[in-house]
Amino acid sequence: MDIRIIKSPTNGTIEMLNRRRSLTQQNEKDKQYDTIGLVQGKLIDMIAAADLAEKAAAVEVEEIRGVCPQHFVLLALFGDTTSVEAAIKAIQDYLQG
Repeated sequence: MDIRIIKSPTNGTIEMLNRRRSLTQQNEKDKQYDTIGLVQGKLIDMIAAADLAEKAAAVEVEEIRGVCPQHFVLLALFGDTTSVEAAIKAIQDYLQG
Protein backbone atom coordinates (compact mmCIF):
# COMPACT_ATOMS: atom_id res chain seq x y z
CA MET A 1 0.00 0.00 0.00
CA ASP A 2 1.31 3.44 -0.91
CA ILE A 3 0.43 6.48 1.20
CA ARG A 4 1.07 10.17 0.58
CA ILE A 5 -0.06 13.34 2.38
CA ILE A 6 -0.48 16.66 0.56
CA LYS A 7 -0.64 19.66 2.89
CA SER A 8 -2.07 22.92 1.53
CA PRO A 9 -2.98 21.43 -1.87
CA THR A 10 -3.08 23.81 -4.80
CA ASN A 11 -6.32 24.56 -6.63
CA GLY A 12 -4.92 22.61 -9.58
CA THR A 13 -4.40 19.51 -7.45
CA ILE A 14 -7.91 19.75 -6.02
CA GLU A 15 -9.38 20.26 -9.51
CA MET A 16 -7.49 17.21 -10.83
CA LEU A 17 -8.87 15.04 -8.03
CA ASN A 18 -12.37 16.48 -8.42
CA ARG A 19 -12.42 15.42 -12.08
CA ARG A 20 -11.75 11.83 -10.97
CA ARG A 21 -14.07 11.60 -7.96
CA SER A 22 -17.80 11.00 -7.91
CA LEU A 23 -19.12 14.23 -6.48
CA THR A 24 -22.50 13.55 -4.92
CA GLN A 25 -23.31 17.21 -4.45
CA GLN A 26 -22.52 19.95 -6.93
CA ASN A 27 -21.20 22.31 -4.23
CA GLU A 28 -18.56 19.77 -3.19
CA LYS A 29 -16.37 20.81 -6.12
CA ASP A 30 -15.86 24.27 -4.63
CA LYS A 31 -14.67 23.08 -1.22
CA GLN A 32 -11.17 23.85 -0.08
CA TYR A 33 -9.21 21.37 2.02
CA ASP A 34 -6.25 21.88 4.34
CA THR A 35 -4.84 18.45 3.60
CA ILE A 36 -5.43 15.49 1.30
CA GLY A 37 -4.28 11.98 2.11
CA LEU A 38 -3.79 9.58 -0.79
CA VAL A 39 -3.86 5.83 -0.22
CA GLN A 40 -3.38 3.32 -3.05
CA GLY A 41 -3.56 -0.44 -2.93
CA LYS A 42 -5.61 -3.56 -3.59
CA LEU A 43 -9.39 -3.28 -3.48
CA ILE A 44 -9.74 -5.38 -0.33
CA ASP A 45 -7.24 -3.18 1.51
CA MET A 46 -8.84 0.03 0.28
CA ILE A 47 -12.29 -0.94 1.53
CA ALA A 48 -10.81 -1.65 4.97
CA ALA A 49 -8.77 1.58 4.80
CA ALA A 50 -11.85 3.67 3.96
CA ASP A 51 -13.72 2.19 6.90
CA LEU A 52 -10.81 2.76 9.28
CA ALA A 53 -10.28 6.34 8.11
CA GLU A 54 -13.90 7.34 8.61
CA LYS A 55 -13.99 5.72 12.06
CA ALA A 56 -10.73 7.35 13.14
CA ALA A 57 -11.31 10.97 12.14
CA ALA A 58 -13.65 13.50 10.54
CA VAL A 59 -12.48 13.02 6.95
CA GLU A 60 -14.31 12.69 3.65
CA VAL A 61 -13.22 9.50 1.89
CA GLU A 62 -13.60 9.28 -1.88
CA GLU A 63 -12.55 6.65 -4.38
CA ILE A 64 -10.56 8.28 -7.18
CA ARG A 65 -11.30 6.78 -10.57
CA GLY A 66 -8.34 5.71 -12.67
CA VAL A 67 -7.39 3.35 -15.44
CA CYS A 68 -5.09 0.91 -13.65
CA PRO A 69 -5.29 -2.58 -15.19
CA GLN A 70 -4.09 -4.27 -11.98
CA HIS A 71 -7.29 -3.24 -10.15
CA PHE A 72 -5.52 -1.00 -7.69
CA VAL A 73 -7.69 1.60 -6.07
CA LEU A 74 -6.81 5.14 -4.99
CA LEU A 75 -8.58 6.71 -2.04
CA ALA A 76 -8.44 10.40 -1.23
CA LEU A 77 -9.00 11.48 2.36
CA PHE A 78 -10.12 15.12 2.48
CA GLY A 79 -10.08 17.22 5.63
CA ASP A 80 -8.08 19.30 8.03
CA THR A 81 -4.47 18.33 8.67
CA THR A 82 -5.05 16.79 12.11
CA SER A 83 -7.95 14.64 10.89
CA VAL A 84 -6.18 13.41 7.76
CA GLU A 85 -3.04 12.55 9.73
CA ALA A 86 -5.14 10.67 12.33
CA ALA A 87 -6.91 8.71 9.60
CA ILE A 88 -3.60 7.83 7.91
CA LYS A 89 -2.13 6.74 11.25
CA ALA A 90 -5.12 4.45 11.86
CA ILE A 91 -4.57 2.83 8.46
CA GLN A 92 -0.83 2.42 9.07
CA ASP A 93 -1.42 0.95 12.54
CA TYR A 94 -3.87 -1.55 11.05
CA LEU A 95 -1.36 -2.59 8.40
CA GLN A 96 1.40 -3.12 10.97
CA GLY A 97 -1.06 -4.96 13.07
